[in-house]
This record gives sequence, structure tokens and C-alpha cells, in this order.
Amino acid sequence: MEFRGHILAERATTLPRESYTAEKVFASERERIFAQRWTCIGRADRIPKPGDYVLADVAGESLIAARGSDGAVRAFFNVCRHRGTRLCEAETGRFDRAIVCPYHAWTYALDGGLAGAPNMADVPSFQKADYPLHAAAVGAWEGFLFVNLSKGPEPLDQALRPLLGRFAAWRLPALVSARRIDYDVRANWKLIFQNFSECYHCPPVHPALARLSHYKSGANDLREGPILGGYMLINEKGGSLSVSGRMCGAPLGELSEEDRGRVYYYSVFPGFFLTVQPDLVMTTRLSPLATDRTRVVAEWLFPPETMAGSGGDPADGIELWDATNRQDWHVCELAQQGVSSRAYAPGVYSTQESLLAAFDREYLRNLRS
Repeated sequence: MEFRGHILAERATTLPRESYTAEKVFASERERIFAQRWTCIGRADRIPKPGDYVLADVAGESLIAARGSDGAVRAFFNVCRHRGTRLCEAETGRFDRAIVCPYHAWTYALDGGLAGAPNMADVPSFQKADYPLHAAAVGAWEGFLFVNLSKGPEPLDQALRPLLGRFAAWRLPALVSARRIDYDVRANWKLIFQNFSECYHCPPVHPALARLSHYKSGANDLREGPILGGYMLINEKGGSLSVSGRMCGAPLGELSEEDRGRVYYYSVFPGFFLTVQPDLVMTTRLSPLATDRTRVVAEWLFPPETMAGSGGDPADGIELWDATNRQDWHVCELAQQGVSSRAYAPGVYSTQESLLAAFDREYLRNLRS
């Protein structure tokens, strides 16, 4: 991998007003982007046992991700094949060997097959095998689950190829969740994505973070395409990004001295962010709800030994990042208000915003395909 600083090959400008405000653009994004690309729905360990399930909202669709009796995770549209009733309401739970529709008790096995359909035996030509739940593609990477609504998605490993093996030393699959926070942000999802992709705003918006990591430090190695990012430096040797500036947990793995002094930031188009410190991982997932509203889910992951009370306080890092997130969401909401004005016109990106220009290119390529 080759890390380089920000480079803008040519003058680039921000997206036009309608990209952030037009309902027709938002509808196209759902169909051409979020319904076609792999979307992270969280950690696989949320459903550790057969029958465990979680619901996920993807491109406006409700999906059930459930672990089958064979241990495999499958995803189904939350829609009964009888008359379309939503099968599950609770965000997470456990099926007692089957998925049962609350309306007419059509019953599905954990592999999605229709197992029971009351009073349908006398319907001519009715065959249970013809009515399984509609499935969505599922894949796993480093302990994370991804789903894809398209009929013929590219393999997940191919979609995530630039990240394959990248964090082997950090032992991501072994990490456990310490806390999750859901935020309701009154801003377009792209403004949140773009905000993650630059630290030009860090000195005025994040003074506490800026004291721990200089906004011009580090470099990027993924500068074009659906995965963008690189690293920034931690100012103090042996320190971290936390309220105290100290490590807030045990090291995530057998890290090199170089990696102990870095925080890696990668965005995975269209809605997944990875922030990888020596002592914690913060993941961020975006679910667009409207042109001016996005559900953001942040989760903080630590090694089991940290969670067992060995060396560090997870709250020290979580507190810093929760405050940083809320500062980000506030300025994104201000940006939404500004780009919604008739006075708004596309502005010019600075060199420090090269990844935003790269995101815009990837976004427009997908929207027009």
C-alpha cells in the first residue's frame, strides 16, 4: 500500500442543491445505490444462536437476518408470502424454531421455506415449495454482516477487496460491543459521508480531538473508488483518542509500533465507516430516511479482556467520540440548512477535501449507472 497526502488533480466543486433536497434524487439513490450495494447491518455476534434474529432497514425495506439451525445466517424480506403482512416488529429477538406470520399463521422454517399454511390444502395447485420467503444476499467480513438486495450482487469479498487482510493484526472478529448509540440526524446522508472524509473542519469543530491528533497528519492509501481513507497520527506516543488522551483499553492485537501511533479511517460506500484505533474500533452505519434525515448507528468495539476490566476504561474513548459525533451531526444539520437555501451554489473543494471529490465521483457514477 502507498500512503500519500491529499492531492486534487483538478478543480472540483461540491454537489448541486438538488442532490441534497430533491425527492426524485433520494428515490433514485434508494434504487440505484442502496438497493444495489452491500450494506453493513452490524455484528454477527448479535445473533449467536439458531433462531436469533435482528431486523435491518435497507433502502426502505425491512429485512430479517436470522441464524438458522445449521448455524448459517440468512436474510429475508420482512413480508409474508400470503398477503404481504410484516412478519416481525421487534428489532431483535428469537424465533422458536419457526417464523410465524401474526395474521394468518403461515409458518416458515429458519431457512425461509414455507412449512405450514392453514386451510390452503384444498386450493388447486397450491404447493408450499412455491412460496418461500423472499431472500436477500448475506455476507460476512471480520465479524460484520452485510446484505445486498440486488438479484446478482458481486461477491462481498470482491466489493471489500481493498480491505481484505488489512486489519488482521487487530483481530476484529474477536472484538465485542461495549456500547451502541443511535442518532437521528436532520441532514442528508451524503453530508454525513462527506464530513467523515475530511478533517479540514476538525480545529474549529472538534478542539478536543484536534489536541490529540493533528488534522494535517497522516495520509491516504485508498483515494478513489468505493472505499476511501487512510490514517492520522496520535500526537502522544503510547496515547490514544480518548478524553484522557490515554489508552482506554488493551491493544486490539499484536500491533507494530507504527500502528500503535495511528488511527485508521475508512469509508465503505454507501454507508459504513470504520475508525480503528490501537485500543478500540468505532463503526458507523448510515440509513437514509429522507432527503434531510439520516439514522446513524455508532458502535464501540473492544477486546474481551478490556470488557473484563483488564487495563483501561472503555467509557474514556466512547465519551470523546460521542461528543465528537454530536459536534459532527450539528454541523451537518447546519450544512443541510445551508444547501437547502436558494442562495446556495456549489463551492470549491480545498486540497484537504480530496476524498470528498472522490466520493462525489463514485456517487455520481453509481447514480447514473
